[in-house]
Amino acid sequence: MLKRAVGVVTEILESRPGAVELLVEIENRPCRAIAFSSLVDIPETGDSVVVNTTAVDLNLGTGGLHFVIENLSRRSEHSDEPGHIMKLRYTPLQHSVLSVEEDGSPWRSVIDGFTNLGGMPVVVGELHSQLAPAAAAIKRLTHPKAKVVYVMTDSASLPIALSRTVYNLKDAGLIDFTITAGQAFGGDFESVNVFTALIAAKCVCGADAVIVCQGPGNAGTGTKYGYSGIEQGEIINAVGVLGGTPIAVARISFADNRPRHSGISHHTLTALGEVALVQALLVLPMMDEMKLLAVEQQIQRTAISYKHRVRVIDGIPGIRECDELGIELMSMGRSYKDDPEFFLAASAAGAAAAELTVSERR
Repeated sequence: MLKRAVGVVTEILESRPGAVELLVEIENRPCRAIAFSSLVDIPETGDSVVVNTTAVDLNLGTGGLHFVIENLSRRSEHSDEPGHIMKLRYTPLQHSVLSVEEDGSPWRSVIDGFTNLGGMPVVVGELHSQLAPAAAAIKRLTHPKAKVVYVMTDSASLPIALSRTVYNLKDAGLIDFTITAGQAFGGDFESVNVFTALIAAKCVCGADAVIVCQGPGNAGTGTKYGYSGIEQGEIINAVGVLGGTPIAVARISFADNRPRHSGISHHTLTALGEVALVQALLVLPMMDEMKLLAVEQQIQRTAISYKHRVRVIDGIPGIRECDELGIELMSMGRSYKDDPEFFLAASAAGAAAAELTVSERR
Protein backbone atom coordinates (compact mmCIF):
# COMPACT_ATOMS: atom_id res chain seq x y z
CA MET A 1 0.00 0.00 0.00
CA LEU A 2 1.24 3.50 -0.85
CA LYS A 3 1.92 5.62 2.22
CA ARG A 4 2.42 9.36 1.92
CA ALA A 5 3.26 12.37 4.06
CA VAL A 6 3.78 16.10 3.62
CA GLY A 7 6.99 17.72 4.81
CA VAL A 8 9.22 20.76 4.42
CA VAL A 9 12.70 20.63 2.91
CA THR A 10 15.23 21.81 5.50
CA GLU A 11 18.52 20.94 3.79
CA ILE A 12 19.97 19.86 0.43
CA LEU A 13 22.28 16.95 1.27
CA GLU A 14 23.64 15.85 -2.10
CA SER A 15 23.09 16.60 -5.75
CA ARG A 16 24.00 14.51 -8.80
CA PRO A 17 22.69 14.37 -12.37
CA GLY A 18 19.02 13.46 -12.23
CA ALA A 19 18.63 13.38 -8.46
CA VAL A 20 18.84 15.45 -5.30
CA GLU A 21 18.95 14.02 -1.79
CA LEU A 22 17.23 16.10 0.85
CA LEU A 23 16.45 16.41 4.51
CA VAL A 24 12.71 16.80 4.98
CA GLU A 25 11.00 17.64 8.26
CA ILE A 26 7.86 15.56 8.77
CA GLU A 27 5.92 15.95 12.02
CA ASN A 28 8.96 17.59 13.66
CA ARG A 29 11.26 14.72 12.63
CA PRO A 30 14.12 15.04 10.10
CA CYS A 31 13.90 12.40 7.34
CA ARG A 32 16.08 11.67 4.31
CA ALA A 33 14.38 11.87 0.93
CA ILE A 34 15.31 11.87 -2.74
CA ALA A 35 13.79 13.73 -5.69
CA PHE A 36 14.26 12.80 -9.35
CA SER A 37 14.37 15.68 -11.82
CA SER A 38 12.55 13.74 -14.54
CA LEU A 39 9.53 13.23 -12.25
CA VAL A 40 9.20 16.35 -10.09
CA ASP A 41 10.39 19.94 -9.89
CA ILE A 42 13.60 19.73 -7.88
CA PRO A 43 12.91 21.12 -4.39
CA GLU A 44 14.82 23.86 -2.67
CA THR A 45 15.12 24.64 1.03
CA GLY A 46 11.76 25.71 2.41
CA ASP A 47 9.66 23.94 -0.22
CA SER A 48 6.71 21.82 0.83
CA VAL A 49 6.78 18.34 -0.68
CA VAL A 50 4.68 15.19 -0.76
CA VAL A 51 6.79 12.09 -0.13
CA ASN A 52 6.23 8.36 -0.45
CA THR A 53 7.17 6.91 2.95
CA THR A 54 6.40 3.24 2.22
CA ALA A 55 9.99 1.93 2.12
CA VAL A 56 11.00 3.55 5.40
CA ASP A 57 7.79 2.41 7.06
CA LEU A 58 8.64 -1.16 6.00
CA ASN A 59 12.26 -0.75 7.17
CA LEU A 60 13.70 -1.77 3.79
CA GLY A 61 17.42 -1.57 3.01
CA THR A 62 18.30 -0.03 -0.35
CA GLY A 63 14.92 1.67 -0.51
CA GLY A 64 15.16 3.20 2.97
CA LEU A 65 14.53 6.74 1.77
CA HIS A 66 11.41 8.76 1.29
CA PHE A 67 10.70 9.56 -2.37
CA VAL A 68 9.39 12.95 -3.42
CA ILE A 69 6.13 12.55 -5.35
CA GLU A 70 5.26 16.22 -5.76
CA ASN A 71 6.72 19.64 -5.03
CA LEU A 72 3.82 21.72 -3.70
CA SER A 73 5.85 24.93 -3.88
CA ARG A 74 6.87 24.83 -7.55
CA ARG A 75 5.13 24.22 -10.84
CA SER A 76 7.35 24.17 -13.92
CA GLU A 77 6.04 25.11 -17.33
CA HIS A 78 5.22 22.35 -19.80
CA SER A 79 8.22 21.37 -21.93
CA ASP A 80 8.02 19.91 -25.41
CA GLU A 81 10.83 17.38 -25.16
CA PRO A 82 11.07 14.79 -27.94
CA GLY A 83 9.91 11.24 -27.51
CA HIS A 84 6.67 9.29 -27.42
CA ILE A 85 7.59 6.13 -25.52
CA MET A 86 6.13 6.09 -22.03
CA LYS A 87 8.01 4.84 -18.99
CA LEU A 88 6.33 4.00 -15.70
CA ARG A 89 3.38 3.32 -18.00
CA TYR A 90 -0.14 3.64 -16.61
CA THR A 91 1.03 4.99 -13.27
CA PRO A 92 0.55 8.56 -12.02
CA LEU A 93 4.25 9.16 -12.76
CA GLN A 94 4.26 7.96 -16.37
CA HIS A 95 6.37 10.20 -18.59
CA SER A 96 7.63 10.21 -22.16
CA VAL A 97 11.18 9.55 -23.31
CA LEU A 98 12.90 9.38 -26.68
CA SER A 99 13.77 5.72 -27.15
CA VAL A 100 16.39 4.54 -29.61
CA GLU A 101 13.83 2.45 -31.51
CA GLU A 102 10.96 4.86 -32.07
CA ASP A 103 10.09 6.57 -35.36
CA GLY A 104 11.40 9.97 -34.34
CA SER A 105 14.71 8.64 -33.08
CA PRO A 106 17.89 9.68 -34.93
CA TRP A 107 19.11 6.13 -34.34
CA ARG A 108 16.08 4.36 -35.82
CA SER A 109 17.86 3.48 -39.08
CA VAL A 110 20.81 2.09 -37.13
CA ILE A 111 18.50 -0.13 -35.10
CA ASP A 112 16.69 -1.24 -38.26
CA GLY A 113 19.99 -2.12 -39.94
CA PHE A 114 21.22 -4.36 -37.12
CA THR A 115 22.37 -7.87 -38.04
CA ASN A 116 24.18 -9.31 -35.00
CA LEU A 117 26.44 -8.40 -32.10
CA GLY A 118 29.43 -10.03 -33.74
CA GLY A 119 30.46 -11.94 -30.63
CA MET A 120 30.64 -8.82 -28.46
CA PRO A 121 31.24 -9.78 -24.81
CA VAL A 122 28.29 -9.08 -22.53
CA VAL A 123 28.81 -9.48 -18.80
CA VAL A 124 25.49 -10.47 -17.22
CA GLY A 125 25.19 -9.87 -13.50
CA GLU A 126 22.52 -10.46 -10.92
CA LEU A 127 23.12 -7.67 -8.42
CA HIS A 128 23.91 -3.98 -8.91
CA SER A 129 26.92 -4.29 -6.62
CA GLN A 130 28.60 -6.51 -9.23
CA LEU A 131 28.74 -3.61 -11.70
CA ALA A 132 31.72 -1.69 -10.32
CA PRO A 133 34.29 -4.52 -10.12
CA ALA A 134 33.25 -5.84 -13.54
CA ALA A 135 33.59 -2.43 -15.22
CA ALA A 136 36.85 -1.71 -13.43
CA ALA A 137 38.40 -4.99 -14.57
CA ILE A 138 37.48 -4.36 -18.21
CA LYS A 139 38.98 -0.88 -18.19
CA ARG A 140 42.13 -1.83 -16.30
CA LEU A 141 42.93 -4.79 -18.51
CA THR A 142 42.31 -2.87 -21.75
CA HIS A 143 44.42 0.11 -20.59
CA PRO A 144 41.58 1.55 -20.66
CA LYS A 145 40.76 1.48 -24.36
CA ALA A 146 37.58 -0.59 -24.31
CA LYS A 147 34.35 1.36 -24.49
CA VAL A 148 32.08 0.03 -21.75
CA VAL A 149 28.29 0.44 -21.78
CA TYR A 150 26.04 -0.35 -18.82
CA VAL A 151 22.51 -1.54 -19.53
CA MET A 152 20.26 -1.19 -16.49
CA THR A 153 17.22 -3.45 -16.50
CA ASP A 154 13.87 -2.78 -14.87
CA SER A 155 13.79 -5.62 -12.35
CA ALA A 156 14.91 -3.48 -9.40
CA SER A 157 15.09 0.32 -9.08
CA LEU A 158 13.74 2.13 -12.12
CA PRO A 159 15.48 5.55 -11.98
CA ILE A 160 19.17 5.16 -12.79
CA ALA A 161 19.82 8.37 -10.88
CA LEU A 162 19.22 6.47 -7.64
CA SER A 163 22.58 4.77 -8.13
CA ARG A 164 25.60 6.57 -6.70
CA THR A 165 27.66 3.72 -8.15
CA VAL A 166 26.73 4.62 -11.73
CA TYR A 167 27.51 8.29 -11.10
CA ASN A 168 30.89 7.43 -9.57
CA LEU A 169 31.79 4.96 -12.34
CA LYS A 170 30.97 7.47 -15.07
CA ASP A 171 32.86 10.20 -13.24
CA ALA A 172 35.91 7.90 -12.99
CA GLY A 173 35.70 6.94 -16.66
CA LEU A 174 34.93 3.28 -15.97
CA ILE A 175 31.59 3.45 -17.80
CA ASP A 176 31.22 5.36 -21.06
CA PHE A 177 27.45 5.23 -21.65
CA THR A 178 24.33 3.99 -19.89
CA ILE A 179 21.13 2.61 -21.39
CA THR A 180 17.95 2.16 -19.36
CA ALA A 181 15.82 -0.69 -20.66
CA GLY A 182 12.13 -1.46 -20.26
CA GLN A 183 10.52 0.66 -17.54
CA ALA A 184 13.89 1.82 -16.18
CA PHE A 185 14.65 5.42 -17.09
CA GLY A 186 17.23 8.18 -16.98
CA GLY A 187 20.13 6.63 -18.89
CA ASP A 188 22.11 8.33 -21.63
CA PHE A 189 19.89 6.33 -23.97
CA GLU A 190 16.46 4.76 -23.48
CA SER A 191 15.19 1.48 -24.91
CA VAL A 192 11.96 -0.49 -24.85
CA ASN A 193 13.64 -3.77 -23.86
CA VAL A 194 16.97 -5.48 -23.26
CA PHE A 195 17.26 -6.70 -26.85
CA THR A 196 17.22 -3.22 -28.31
CA ALA A 197 19.40 -1.97 -25.46
CA LEU A 198 22.07 -4.46 -26.51
CA ILE A 199 21.69 -3.44 -30.15
CA ALA A 200 22.01 0.24 -29.19
CA ALA A 201 25.06 -0.49 -27.05
CA LYS A 202 26.80 -2.00 -30.06
CA CYS A 203 25.48 0.11 -32.94
CA VAL A 204 24.78 3.49 -31.32
CA CYS A 205 27.34 3.66 -28.51
CA GLY A 206 30.07 1.66 -30.24
CA ALA A 207 30.56 -0.61 -27.23
CA ASP A 208 33.47 -3.01 -27.01
CA ALA A 209 31.91 -4.64 -23.96
CA VAL A 210 28.55 -4.38 -22.21
CA ILE A 211 27.52 -5.02 -18.63
CA VAL A 212 23.86 -5.83 -18.00
CA CYS A 213 22.34 -6.01 -14.53
CA GLN A 214 19.56 -4.57 -12.45
CA GLY A 215 19.77 -1.32 -10.53
CA PRO A 216 19.89 -1.07 -6.73
CA GLY A 217 17.22 -2.90 -4.78
CA ASN A 218 17.17 -6.61 -5.61
CA ALA A 219 13.93 -8.33 -4.61
CA GLY A 220 14.10 -11.78 -3.07
CA THR A 221 11.63 -14.05 -1.31
CA GLY A 222 13.70 -17.03 -0.21
CA THR A 223 11.97 -19.22 -2.80
CA LYS A 224 13.69 -20.94 -5.71
CA TYR A 225 12.28 -18.78 -8.50
CA GLY A 226 11.03 -15.74 -6.58
CA TYR A 227 13.84 -13.24 -7.02
CA SER A 228 14.36 -10.41 -9.48
CA GLY A 229 17.87 -11.57 -10.40
CA ILE A 230 16.46 -14.63 -12.15
CA GLU A 231 16.49 -12.36 -15.19
CA GLN A 232 20.20 -13.22 -15.46
CA GLY A 233 19.21 -16.38 -17.33
CA GLU A 234 16.79 -14.50 -19.57
CA ILE A 235 19.42 -11.90 -20.47
CA ILE A 236 21.92 -14.63 -21.33
CA ASN A 237 19.32 -15.94 -23.77
CA ALA A 238 18.92 -12.48 -25.31
CA VAL A 239 22.67 -12.10 -25.75
CA GLY A 240 22.85 -15.49 -27.45
CA VAL A 241 19.92 -14.75 -29.76
CA LEU A 242 21.58 -11.52 -30.90
CA GLY A 243 24.97 -13.12 -31.53
CA GLY A 244 26.88 -11.86 -28.51
CA THR A 245 29.09 -13.74 -26.06
CA PRO A 246 27.33 -14.03 -22.67
CA ILE A 247 29.61 -14.00 -19.63
CA ALA A 248 27.81 -14.79 -16.39
CA VAL A 249 28.81 -13.31 -13.04
CA ALA A 250 28.72 -15.95 -10.32
CA ARG A 251 27.19 -14.79 -7.05
CA ILE A 252 29.66 -16.21 -4.55
CA SER A 253 29.90 -15.53 -0.83
CA PHE A 254 31.43 -17.16 2.20
CA ALA A 255 30.25 -14.36 4.48
CA ASP A 256 26.50 -14.71 3.93
CA ASN A 257 25.08 -16.81 6.76
CA ARG A 258 22.06 -17.93 4.74
CA PRO A 259 22.70 -21.51 3.54
CA ARG A 260 21.06 -20.89 0.15
CA HIS A 261 23.66 -18.20 -0.58
CA SER A 262 26.70 -20.00 0.87
CA GLY A 263 29.42 -20.66 -1.69
CA ILE A 264 27.77 -20.12 -5.06
CA SER A 265 24.25 -18.80 -4.53
CA HIS A 266 21.17 -20.78 -5.48
CA HIS A 267 20.28 -17.68 -7.52
CA THR A 268 23.19 -18.33 -9.90
CA LEU A 269 22.55 -22.06 -9.95
CA THR A 270 18.89 -21.56 -10.86
CA ALA A 271 19.35 -18.77 -13.41
CA LEU A 272 22.09 -20.61 -15.28
CA GLY A 273 21.09 -24.18 -14.59
CA GLU A 274 17.43 -23.83 -15.54
CA VAL A 275 16.58 -20.47 -17.13
CA ALA A 276 19.52 -19.87 -19.47
CA LEU A 277 18.97 -21.89 -22.63
CA VAL A 278 22.06 -20.80 -24.57
CA GLN A 279 25.62 -21.52 -23.54
CA ALA A 280 27.35 -18.93 -21.41
CA LEU A 281 30.78 -18.61 -19.86
CA LEU A 282 30.47 -18.81 -16.07
CA VAL A 283 33.54 -17.26 -14.49
CA LEU A 284 34.85 -18.22 -11.06
CA PRO A 285 37.53 -16.14 -9.37
CA MET A 286 40.86 -17.43 -8.16
CA MET A 287 40.40 -18.02 -4.44
CA ASP A 288 41.32 -20.32 -1.59
CA GLU A 289 41.66 -23.89 -2.87
CA MET A 290 39.07 -25.36 -0.52
CA LYS A 291 36.56 -22.62 -1.30
CA LEU A 292 37.04 -23.12 -5.03
CA LEU A 293 36.58 -26.87 -4.62
CA ALA A 294 33.35 -26.32 -2.68
CA VAL A 295 31.95 -24.06 -5.42
CA GLU A 296 32.97 -26.48 -8.17
CA GLN A 297 31.21 -29.32 -6.34
CA GLN A 298 28.04 -27.23 -6.08
CA ILE A 299 28.17 -26.59 -9.83
CA GLN A 300 28.73 -30.27 -10.62
CA ARG A 301 25.42 -31.10 -8.98
CA THR A 302 23.52 -28.90 -11.46
CA ALA A 303 22.92 -28.70 -15.21
CA ILE A 304 25.51 -25.92 -15.39
CA SER A 305 28.21 -28.58 -15.56
CA TYR A 306 27.12 -29.63 -19.06
CA LYS A 307 25.15 -26.59 -20.31
CA HIS A 308 27.83 -23.93 -19.86
CA ARG A 309 31.57 -23.38 -19.92
CA VAL A 310 33.26 -22.69 -16.59
CA ARG A 311 36.60 -20.91 -16.20
CA VAL A 312 38.68 -19.69 -13.27
CA ILE A 313 40.17 -16.22 -13.78
CA ASP A 314 42.08 -13.79 -11.56
CA GLY A 315 39.69 -11.18 -10.16
CA ILE A 316 42.24 -8.94 -8.48
CA PRO A 317 42.71 -6.39 -11.33
CA GLY A 318 39.23 -4.90 -10.99
CA ILE A 319 39.56 -4.71 -7.22
CA ARG A 320 42.84 -2.83 -7.52
CA GLU A 321 41.35 -0.42 -10.04
CA CYS A 322 38.45 0.38 -7.72
CA ASP A 323 40.80 0.84 -4.79
CA GLU A 324 43.09 3.20 -6.71
CA LEU A 325 40.16 5.28 -7.96
CA GLY A 326 38.38 5.38 -4.61
CA ILE A 327 35.34 3.42 -5.84
CA GLU A 328 33.60 1.90 -2.83
CA LEU A 329 32.73 -1.78 -3.03
CA MET A 330 29.74 -2.67 -0.89
CA SER A 331 27.00 -5.29 -1.11
CA MET A 332 24.33 -5.89 1.51
CA GLY A 333 26.41 -3.97 4.03
CA ARG A 334 29.54 -6.03 3.39
CA SER A 335 32.77 -4.56 2.01
CA TYR A 336 35.51 -6.24 0.01
CA LYS A 337 37.33 -7.10 3.24
CA ASP A 338 34.17 -8.69 4.63
CA ASP A 339 33.29 -10.73 1.53
CA PRO A 340 36.16 -10.73 -1.00
CA GLU A 341 34.94 -13.63 -3.15
CA PHE A 342 31.72 -11.79 -4.00
CA PHE A 343 33.57 -8.89 -5.60
CA LEU A 344 36.36 -11.03 -7.04
CA ALA A 345 33.76 -13.04 -8.96
CA ALA A 346 32.36 -9.93 -10.63
CA SER A 347 35.83 -8.65 -11.42
CA ALA A 348 36.81 -12.01 -12.89
CA ALA A 349 33.82 -11.85 -15.25
CA GLY A 350 34.98 -8.41 -16.33
CA ALA A 351 38.46 -9.80 -16.90
CA ALA A 352 37.00 -12.45 -19.21
CA ALA A 353 35.26 -9.72 -21.21
CA ALA A 354 38.51 -7.77 -21.40
CA GLU A 355 40.25 -10.83 -22.89
CA LEU A 356 37.73 -10.90 -25.71
CA THR A 357 37.95 -7.19 -26.44
CA VAL A 358 41.75 -7.35 -26.56
CA SER A 359 41.70 -10.35 -28.91
CA GLU A 360 39.27 -8.53 -31.21
CA ARG A 361 41.65 -5.56 -31.44
CA ARG A 362 44.58 -7.70 -32.61
